[in-house]
Amino acid sequence: MIRKAAVAGSFYPAEPDRLIAFFDGLGLKAAESGLPAKAIVVPHAGYQYSGQLAGQVYSVVRLPRRFVILCPNHTGMGAPLATISEGAWETPLGEAAIDQDLARAISEAYPPLEESPAAHRFEHSLEVQLPFLQYLLENEFRFVPICIGTGSYETLIDFGLALGDMLARWSDPVLMVSSSDMNHFESAEVTIRKDEMAIDRIIQLDSKELYETVKRERISMCGYAPTIIAIEASKKLGASEGVLIGHTHSGAVTGETHRVVGYAGIALC
Repeated sequence: MIRKAAVAGSFYPAEPDRLIAFFDGLGLKAAESGLPAKAIVVPHAGYQYSGQLAGQVYSVVRLPRRFVILCPNHTGMGAPLATISEGAWETPLGEAAIDQDLARAISEAYPPLEESPAAHRFEHSLEVQLPFLQYLLENEFRFVPICIGTGSYETLIDFGLALGDMLARWSDPVLMVSSSDMNHFESAEVTIRKDEMAIDRIIQLDSKELYETVKRERISMCGYAPTIIAIEASKKLGASEGVLIGHTHSGAVTGETHRVVGYAGIALC
């Protein structure tokens, strides 16, 4: 199946030349000797707000040719642990192919993961990551899309451990991408404070403390669940620390600091 672009023209330019011009303007280049990350946390807002930070993350880590992209489920549609195991995703820069072999291996390693195109059909948070990879790697990559619609800590840990074990046996390098914005719709002052608490837990690779901090402090980090999975899988792959690449918020663009969304870029190495 071909999953058609759902947010081209709203979250990012729908015209290929405008999209390429945006990336050109950021000066994006794949790092020849980048950070040896096992996973990255990347924002997923409209490119005018978080595209510069997202591009910075992709430009400073070592990019393989295979990716597992984990995203939150904003729509409430489909299965709570949802993948698509064949076909491609279409963006203005062409079709990004799903890695069928890797998708099958992940599903076998964690059977609760379900084939569920409905969870992905209108979800923006994974789609917006693909043009960065298409631009930087000239579309020479494959990926597995996974949408997370559960907040069960035990489920997230189990999935992360199973994913890490499976990737440790995989013959080729794979980079996990956790698509997440940070705190939403509070003042810049509050958002910075709340974001820093969550960022500290991610950098420490402490998924339990991240989960408890998000719940206790009411941090509206939409991708905390994918990030917990990425942390646990990364530790299985030998990651020992997180590296903060950047932290900002939408008010840095709009000038409005009363109600902002936070964005962080982090590499788990």
